Amino acid sequence: MSAGPRQPVNVQAETLQPPVAESRRRIFLAGMLIVLAAVAAYHNSLSAPFVFDDFSSITSNPTIQPPLSFAGLISPPAGATVGGRPLVNLSLALNYAMGDADVWGYHVFNMVIHMLAGLTLFGVVRRTLARPLEKDATIAALAIAVLWTVHPLQTEAVTYVVQRTESMMGLFYLLTLYCFIRGVERQEGCQADAGCGRGWFAASACACLLGMASKEVMVSAPVIVMLYDRTFLAGSFREAWARRREVYFGLSATWILLVVLVAGVGGNRGGTTGVGAGASAGAYALTQFPAVMNYLWLSFWPNPLVFDYGVEWVKDVVDIIPAAVGLVALVCGSLYALKRQPVIGFLGAWFFAILAPTSLIPGPRQTMAEHRMYLALVAVISLVVLGSYAWVGRRILAAWFVLAVGLGWLTAVRNDDYRSDLSIWSDTVAKRPENPWAQCSVGLALGDQGRAAEALSHLEKSVKLAPDNTVAQNDLGLAFAKLGRNREALEHYETALRLRPTFGEAHNNIGIVLLDLDRPLEALEHLEKAARLNPGLPSVCYDMGNALARLGRTDEAIERYKEAIKRNPKQASACTNLGNVLVQTGRLSEAIRWYETAAELAPDNATNQYDLGMALAQSGRIPEAIEHFREVLRIRPGDAEARENLMQLQAARQGVQ
Repeated sequence: MSAGPRQPVNVQAETLQPPVAESRRRIFLAGMLIVLAAVAAYHNSLSAPFVFDDFSSITSNPTIQPPLSFAGLISPPAGATVGGRPLVNLSLALNYAMGDADVWGYHVFNMVIHMLAGLTLFGVVRRTLARPLEKDATIAALAIAVLWTVHPLQTEAVTYVVQRTESMMGLFYLLTLYCFIRGVERQEGCQADAGCGRGWFAASACACLLGMASKEVMVSAPVIVMLYDRTFLAGSFREAWARRREVYFGLSATWILLVVLVAGVGGNRGGTTGVGAGASAGAYALTQFPAVMNYLWLSFWPNPLVFDYGVEWVKDVVDIIPAAVGLVALVCGSLYALKRQPVIGFLGAWFFAILAPTSLIPGPRQTMAEHRMYLALVAVISLVVLGSYAWVGRRILAAWFVLAVGLGWLTAVRNDDYRSDLSIWSDTVAKRPENPWAQCSVGLALGDQGRAAEALSHLEKSVKLAPDNTVAQNDLGLAFAKLGRNREALEHYETALRLRPTFGEAHNNIGIVLLDLDRPLEALEHLEKAARLNPGLPSVCYDMGNALARLGRTDEAIERYKEAIKRNPKQASACTNLGNVLVQTGRLSEAIRWYETAAELAPDNATNQYDLGMALAQSGRIPEAIEHFREVLRIRPGDAEARENLMQLQAARQGVQ
């Protein structure tokens, strides 16, 4: 092909023809390249821990944990990321059933979804370009699919587990369009058969329905399909409607499910977005001018990538004038192109239609989020690839290859930021130091590593930046509690409750502090409230068991400990405390079984070994008791009580002999 300037790619509306015949091997190799590119870019993401909203949607989500119920699976917690998105909740339940909270399986699922989306994008583009580019359609489609798959801007939607809401929606959006294209190919290829293509059209409607159950952004899919028909196939909306009105009725019917799901979470996803979510629609709209322009900038230069932008309200309208002018120009240009340059107009419509729901519907928590560009990025990359091909021809292949390698490397580097909770939040704080959520999360991560003093500094800054942030107040209380400063911890927990009386976690934390302050009756009141408000809290049953045991209500304590162990069979402390209560009730043999379980779960815990040794000694199993007291001294050589007990048991054993 000529190396000089080429005519723009001409994809005019016409009767769709199947792609130029190619060997299956060539198409298979293209698909394998997409899969390998995804693996290369995301190979280091599989061990990334859960972060932020993962906890409310996975580890603290009772609807995906045993005992499962159909009603629970389709009604995830409204305030969580999975709220109103039952298909995503179902996928998380599947992961939980297969591997509990092991992050590896969740990441593999996310990567597979992303691969399938890349393969589907390849199919859509290849079939769209088959006639104007002939055999080069496969090359151009492969370039678009690979560049989209490995682009660093996609990391948040792939590596951040709970944002599979975006990638699953993206996959079904693309499948809706792909199945529609295949249906038209069959329909146009055998016009004598009125039923030809119906199977593909039905598959398109099913994909659209599944997308509606994944994320609300799917709302534009039926419109985009019709716009695609008008642009590439029928030539006009009137002709598209005349040929395929039944298909559009089927696609539009999927909106019914979306309306039901949105209504089911109160219309505002549990107060996290939409009307009544605490954000002014006008103020939020102003933030979207710089947000969308930033998305475009990151599409071309993906740096810096920020995990959580926090809330960035516009302080002065003058500040957004350049972004507003640029964005309005792009919108107007896209509308004009729909008439004069339909292909460019379609890409512009794709971009803005996909961003519209999250850009127009206000939310008080995030005014900007990179995962929103997951599917919109298709338009930008398609325009770049097709434009460069039209100008340079096949000589651009080397540049595409170099670009793909570079973007894939940047994606792998970005995934390394997710290697730990502390690393991703430290990166976020470095880029957005005024984000109270980031400061709070860094503080929590530092606290988990035992760096309580450093944690306190970040948490205090978080509260200073956002004194009405209930989560920050609660987390600052946690930091004080870890330092043993219970009075100050209690003060911040109570502040969190004043701000949000239904905050179950704060009730739970107050209960724990009150137990430490030897006020078990008050503690139990708060723990019972926590259990009612948030039954999925990981430790609430265990903490209630501690309070009931302290109050001498042993039978109730036993039930609570057993419930805690059922929820988390690896919780050694619950097994130990259950054994302690069973000893008090004279059920020594049963207690020994739980002590043994605790010792197996945490063999290097001296307390577990000591309790088991004491129980075995009381039951007359002297040789076994001696071994466990020896273990205590191995772990804790200075334990005088263990040494005394060991000596007495050895003497008793010798006396018997």
